[in-house]
Amino acid sequence: MLDVDRRTPMKLLLTSGGVTNASIEAALVEMLGKPVAESSALAIPTATYGHQMCDPGNAWRFLAGESPAPMCDLGWASIGVLELTALPSMDRERWVPWVEQADALLVDGGDATYLAHWMRESGLADLLPGLTDTVWVGLSAGSMVMTPRIGEPFVSWRPEGWSDETLGVVDFSIYPHVGMNPMEGADRWAAPLGVEAYALDDQSAIAVVDGETTVVSEGTWRHLPLVSR
Repeated sequence: MLDVDRRTPMKLLLTSGGVTNASIEAALVEMLGKPVAESSALAIPTATYGHQMCDPGNAWRFLAGESPAPMCDLGWASIGVLELTALPSMDRERWVPWVEQADALLVDGGDATYLAHWMRESGLADLLPGLTDTVWVGLSAGSMVMTPRIGEPFVSWRPEGWSDETLGVVDFSIYPHVGMNPMEGADRWAAPLGVEAYALDDQSAIAVVDGETTVVSEGTWRHLPLVSR
C-alpha cells in the first residue's frame, strides 16, 4: 500500500457512478472552490484496460462524455487525457507539471488493482501527497483504487502474485453499484477485508476533505462497520 499520511489535505470525491446528481456536483464545486466551467481537468482512462468486460470503446465513451457516468461532460474549462501506461516512457519534467496544474483528475472505472499498479509504475502515486489543491474524482475502480482492499470478487486483472490490495489512501473500502450489485451481498464481501466499508449506489459518493469523510447521496448507501473476526 501507499504510505500516505491520511491527515494530508487531499481532496477526494469517490463516486460509484460519476457525478450523477446535483448533490454530488455541489460537493465537487465546493472542493474545487470555483465553478466547473472555470476549472481544468485531466481524464485518466487507464483502469479500463485492466478489466475483462471493458474494451477500447469504454475508454472512448468515457473521454468523449458518451458514457452513462457523467465525468468528462460536465462543462470543464479545459480537459486533457493522462494515460498512465505512457508515462514511464516520458521524462517526469514533461508530465508532472500537467498533473500539478490541473484542478481535477477524472479517473475512470475498470480494474482498481490494474490502476494501482500503473499509478505506482508511472510515478503518479508518489505525487498524491503533494496534490493538496487537486480534486481526485473517481468513478467505480477510480474510487476503489484509493482504498486499502477491493475484495477478491472485484479483481479482474490477475497476473502472477496478484492480490486485492490497492493504495490505502483512505482507511475504508467501497462496494460500488448497489442495485447492479445486490446490497445483501455487501456484508459477505466486506467480512474478510479487515476495514470498515461503504456500499454505494450510483447516486451516491464519498467526499474526503482534510481527512474527514462525508457521504453525499440522493440514492441508497450503507455504512459497513469493521466486524471483528
